[in-house]
Amino acid sequence: DAVVLDIGLPIKDGISILEDWRREGRAMPVLLLTARDRWSDKVQGIDAGADDYVAKPFHMEEVLARLRALVRRAAGHASNAI
Repeated sequence: DAVVLDIGLPIKDGISILEDWRREGRAMPVLLLTARDRWSDKVQGIDAGADDYVAKPFHMEEVLARLRALVRRAAGHASNAI
């Protein structure tokens, strides 16, 4: 399993949610998907505990490939076979 998390959520931003999850010891792979595409936003997301970061606009094929890679790594596999 993996989480796709948007940073721009209405009540609490995705970075804060992610930081809470990591503080609680939740280790699931997280891909941030957001309209924020500055390099500093990407650094903030990765430093908050994200495993990957994709800025909009994006191609769905890329997002799915990145999710497959996150799930493989989380399962301890380095090959492209799941």
